[in-house]
Amino acid sequence: MIDTESIKAGVKNEDRLEIIGGNRLTGKVKISGAKNAVLKLMAASLLANNNCLIRNVPRISDVETMIGVLKGLGAEASWQDESSLLINATNGLGYSAPDELVKEMRASVQVMGPLLARLGRVKLFQPGGCIIGQRPIDLHLKGFQALGAEVIEEHGYVYVQAKKLQGAEIHLDFPSVGATENIMAAAILAEGTTVIRNAAKEPEIIEEQNFYNRLGAKIRGAGTDTIRIEGVKRLNDREIDYMVIPDRIEAGTFMIAAAITGGDVLLEDVIPEHIEALTSKLREIGVSVSTDAETIRVKMDGKLKAADITVLPYPGFPTDLQPQITALMTVANGTSVITENVFGSRFRYVDELIRMGASIRVESRSAIVKGVNSLSGASVYAPDLRAGAALVIAGLAAEGLTELEGTTFLDRGYVDLEAKLSGLGAAIKRITYA
Repeated sequence: MIDTESIKAGVKNEDRLEIIGGNRLTGKVKISGAKNAVLKLMAASLLANNNCLIRNVPRISDVETMIGVLKGLGAEASWQDESSLLINATNGLGYSAPDELVKEMRASVQVMGPLLARLGRVKLFQPGGCIIGQRPIDLHLKGFQALGAEVIEEHGYVYVQAKKLQGAEIHLDFPSVGATENIMAAAILAEGTTVIRNAAKEPEIIEEQNFYNRLGAKIRGAGTDTIRIEGVKRLNDREIDYMVIPDRIEAGTFMIAAAITGGDVLLEDVIPEHIEALTSKLREIGVSVSTDAETIRVKMDGKLKAADITVLPYPGFPTDLQPQITALMTVANGTSVITENVFGSRFRYVDELIRMGASIRVESRSAIVKGVNSLSGASVYAPDLRAGAALVIAGLAAEGLTELEGTTFLDRGYVDLEAKLSGLGAAIKRITYA
């Protein structure tokens, strides 16, 4: 079990957010580029034979960490403007990423597939990141082995090498996003055809397929449960200029924030199809949601109704919005059951919501949430990225002052969260320690 009090003691000099609840969110908010796509495209650029310009990149700490990983491998990476990142990985790449950065961020594991394809070997410390349950990379490694690679795990490191990669039929035991992406990358330069069955279907997978195909790969089927990669001998030498999709999790976070405050918010630069599971659930619980090609309007002026929510791989309800929707259901009329089927430790934030007056009981992979009339401000700690977003959402609706520590986690996934919320009328500010 994680000792939350010990963790809190270690962040006494970290920034905190102060939120005075009760303000109704109104206005417009622009959604940033997708964190979960950008980090993977940055890793994918390791296979490119020329410059890769990636646009709509969110300025978040995880992106800066990945820049460090790429530079540690020998690639060049530099900001061209506020949201455009230029990467060149054509000179002298190494096969081992810096341990200290890999420990910080799980997405570092996504360099394995590209490096294995390009160099024939890769060495990586077991990746870190938010503690939200067991997330082993067994499926990644089994996929590499199916392609003909040798895998050695010892002293906290994973070493993968292959003299030649050969296309193979690979069936994933679970539609893992990371495993799908890593195997897809490794198979690009393999001899023959690789078929990944029970593949993840997330929009971010489609982004990678599109990106790799621009480089000269031959991949089809992304967005379905079967992806086919026809190996090529060499990728092309063209420069790439690529615009990243909007962040569906950031969009969902603002949709839920609008709902819990009885607000009226227009989200701009979104792809509504990517977030249909949340849209459907919000309508079920009494929230008005209207969409067009690139906007979503969320309006709430009634009473929230309880509902049961089951987290499933895409296109099911996303695990990265489970904490936020749980915060919303704490003030719904009736009892809701939220069941988490992806990450086992996603409910680590529940005690903090209870501190704010929520009535929640966790049983195995489910949280039983009995709606209360109101939440009250309290001093709380964010144990991970999405839990932090949930506590911000709760603070927006709570009576009085909420003080939130753990902002480092929020900074990993949200661009100027407090500024965007302030622009919608929230009473929120960051307190920075000297």
